[in-house]
Amino acid sequence: MGSAPPLLEMRSITKEFPGVKALSDVNLVVRPGEIHAICGENGAGKSTLMKVLSGVYPYGSYSGSIVYQGSESRFSDIRASEHAGIVIIHQELALVPGMSITENIFMGNEPRRFGRIDWKAANSKALELMALVGLKEDPDTLIKDIGVGKQQLVEIAKAFAKDVKLLILDEPTAALNEADSRHLLDLLRGFKQRGITSIMISHKLNEIEAIADSITILRDGRTIETIDVKGEGADEDRIVRGMVGRDLNSRFPDHTPKIGEVFFEVRDWTVRHPISAERLVCKNSSFTVRRGEIVGFAGLMGAGRTELAMSLFGRSYGVYLGGRVFKDGKEIELKSVADAIDHGLAYVSEDRKAIGLNLLDDIKTSVVSAKLSKITKHGVLDEALQYREAEHYRKSLRIKTPTVDEGVTKLSGGNQQKVVLAKWMFTDPDLLILDEPTRGIDVGAKFEIYGIIQRLADEGKGVIVISSELPELIGLCDRIYTVFEGTITGEIARRDADPETLMKQMTSMKKMPTP
Repeated sequence: MGSAPPLLEMRSITKEFPGVKALSDVNLVVRPGEIHAICGENGAGKSTLMKVLSGVYPYGSYSGSIVYQGSESRFSDIRASEHAGIVIIHQELALVPGMSITENIFMGNEPRRFGRIDWKAANSKALELMALVGLKEDPDTLIKDIGVGKQQLVEIAKAFAKDVKLLILDEPTAALNEADSRHLLDLLRGFKQRGITSIMISHKLNEIEAIADSITILRDGRTIETIDVKGEGADEDRIVRGMVGRDLNSRFPDHTPKIGEVFFEVRDWTVRHPISAERLVCKNSSFTVRRGEIVGFAGLMGAGRTELAMSLFGRSYGVYLGGRVFKDGKEIELKSVADAIDHGLAYVSEDRKAIGLNLLDDIKTSVVSAKLSKITKHGVLDEALQYREAEHYRKSLRIKTPTVDEGVTKLSGGNQQKVVLAKWMFTDPDLLILDEPTRGIDVGAKFEIYGIIQRLADEGKGVIVISSELPELIGLCDRIYTVFEGTITGEIARRDADPETLMKQMTSMKKMPTP
C-alpha cells in the first residue's frame, strides 16, 4: 500500500473564522483502499478539516490545496465533492424521519423514467444497497420507525447510491451500542476489500486501534503526527498523549465517595410504549439511589434505560401504567416535567442538540432556561443576575468561550455538554439523571465531566448515569443496575463490576442476587 500514490493529499490547509484559527497548516495523506482514522480532542479541527474536504467550506474560504486522484480539486460545494466520489456522513444524520428508507437513500438523486421518478426501480435498487450494508428492513419503512444503528446504515447505503470512492464517517459509532458498532466496523473492513477508502473520525480509541491502517492526530488545529499502525503499532496511551499533549495516567479523577442514606426510591415502575400498546418499555422496575452516590444503568440500545429515565422525569415518555416514587421517605407524584423539577429532579438528555439545547440561544439564556423563577423579580427577568449566574457556571465548569453572550452552536461538543449540565445544576436538583453524558466527547473533556459528576455527588446529590460505554460505568459509578428488554436484571457493586459480568446481565432475563 505504501508504494501506491496517495488517493488524497490535503496540503497546508488553514481555515479561519472570525477571531479563531480553526486549522493551521494541516497536512493529511490518505492512501487508496485504507481506513484512515482522525483523532483529536473536541475543537481540534477534525470536523472542520472534513468540511473543507467535502466542499461544505468551499474553495476560496480556506488556504492550502486538496489533491485528489492526482489532480488539484477546488470543490465549490458538497455536490461537487460527491460528484467526485467523496461522501461525508455527519455525526448528526441527515435523514428525514417521516420519509421511507428508499426516499431517504435517493433524495435528490432519484432514478427517473420518462421524466418521472421510477419508484419501482428505486425500491429495487434500494434493496440492493441495503443488502450491501446488511439492512434487512422493508424499503418502505419510515426512518423514524428504525433505531439509530439502522439509520446509520441507511446513510451508508445513501453514500453507495452516489458511487462513493472515499467515504468519510464523522463519529459513526458515537450513538451505537456495541453490537451495532461491531457490525459497522465489519462493514468498513468489507468496503476496504472492495477498494473503497474510508476516513473515520472517532473518540473510541479501542475501535480506532482495531480497525485503522493509519491514524492522523490533530491538536489545536494542527497536525501532530500520522501513525502507520501496521508498521509502528499504536496503543491508546500514545494516541491520548498526542491528542491532549500530556499523559492521562488515569481516565477518571481520583475519588473517594461519601455515600449517605437512601433518599430516592422507585417501586414497580411500569410504562408502555407510546404507540405499540402491547409493548412494555419498563416492566416493574425498582431501584434506589443514596445521597452522594453515582448509580449506573447499563444496557444495550433499546433495553429501556432512556425510556425509564424519561418516564420518571415527569412522564416525558410512554404511557404510565403503574409504580410509585419516594423521596426522603415520602411518596411524590411526578405527572409533569414541572413536577419533576419542583421535586428536585433533573434530566440531561442523550441528545444535547435536539433536546438538551436550543441551538439558537446564547450561553447565558441556555444556562437559566430550566428555572427562570430564580432570576425573575415580579415577573421581570433580572438580566444582571442572569449574566452573573451564567458567568459563575462558565468559570466553575471551565466552559471554553470568550463570553456567555456567545451562541451555543459555536461551542465544541464537550463545551455544549457543560452548558447542558450548567442548565440543570442551576435548578438546584437533588437527583441528576445523566443520559450518555460523554457521548461524542474527547478524552480530555470526558475527564473534566467525570470530575463535575463526582463534585455533584460530593455535595450530597444523587447522580444516575446511563452509558453505553462499560468502562465508563465501571470507572465512575458506585453501583450499577443492568437493564434488558425493559427489566432491571441485576444490581452490581463497583468492586464486583467487570465488562463480562455486566454484559451477561445486559443480555439475559435471568436476575442476579443484589449485593
